[in-house]
Amino acid sequence: MKKTIQYFTKEYLKRCEGMTSDQIIEFLENYRMLFSKIPEKSQLISLKIEPSLLKAFKRRAQLEGYPYQTQIKKLMKKWVENKEI
Repeated sequence: MKKTIQYFTKEYLKRCEGMTSDQIIEFLENYRMLFSKIPEKSQLISLKIEPSLLKAFKRRAQLEGYPYQTQIKKLMKKWVENKEI
């Protein structure tokens, strides 16, 4: 298993100081589930986005051979993992 080091900004740590125990537990459980091997059912969401941005995103995803919604999920997961996008 690849080991990674997580770095936190001072601003992020300051925000975390105000979290309740329930919020911390919920965050940890959500993070654990993100990397779980148990497949989750996807949740339908609604997202407002500028038509020109969506059109450009869909076109780039198509050119690179990715379904655009799959690419959105990949970007979201990278952001949650705090990896460069």
